[in-house]
Amino acid sequence: ADTLSKYGLDTNTFMTVVIPDTYTYYWNISPSKVFSKLFANYKEYWTEERVRKAKAQGLTPAQAYTLASIVEEETNATEEKGNIASVYLNRFNKGMNLGADPTVKYALRDFGLKRIYEKHLLVSSPYNTYRNRGLPPGPICTPSRSSIEAVLNAPTTEYFYFVAKRGSGGRHQFSKTYAEHLDYARQYHKGLDSVMQNKKAADEKSPR
Repeated sequence: ADTLSKYGLDTNTFMTVVIPDTYTYYWNISPSKVFSKLFANYKEYWTEERVRKAKAQGLTPAQAYTLASIVEEETNATEEKGNIASVYLNRFNKGMNLGADPTVKYALRDFGLKRIYEKHLLVSSPYNTYRNRGLPPGPICTPSRSSIEAVLNAPTTEYFYFVAKRGSGGRHQFSKTYAEHLDYARQYHKGLDSVMQNKKAADEKSPR
C-alpha cells in the first residue's frame, strides 16, 4: 500500500499503470522493478497532449483508462468504440448513472453472462454503475490502446443509449432518446428470443 501511495495509486487504480505493450523481464527481477518499468512506460504514454485530451473530456488519465476498460468490454469493433465512449461521457457529464453492463458482470465476477436481468442489477458493489453514480473505482480489465484513444478522441454526439444490433456481428444501434432506445431494444430482444426458440425446437427434433 505504501508503494502504491508513493505513485498516487491505490488497490483499485494500480492497474491503470499497465499500458498494453511488449515488456521484457529477466526471471529474477524484483516486483518493485517490474512496477517501476510499468510506471515508466505509463509516464511515457501519458504525454501532455493525451493528458490535455483527457482533461477536455472532464477526466483524469486514470478515469480515462477506467472508462476505456468499459468500452473494451462493450465491443470488439474499433470503428464504433468512439460512439460508445461518447455515450458514457454524455451520461457522466450529465450526472447520470453510467448503467454499464460490463461493470455488473465484473461485480458478479462473471463476464460470461449473455443477458443482464433485474436480479443482476441489485448486486451491492462499488463497481455496479447501475446503483452508483460516476465511474467505478478502477478499471474492469486492461483496455487496448485503441479503446483508450477512443475515449480521448471521442466524437461529440447526442447519444445516450445503445443496444446490440441483431445480425451485425456484435455491433450496436445508438439512440438519442430513451423511447428510441426502447424500440431498438425490443427489436433486438424479439429477434434474440426467436433465435432461442428456433434453437430449442431444433434440439427437440434432433435424434437422441
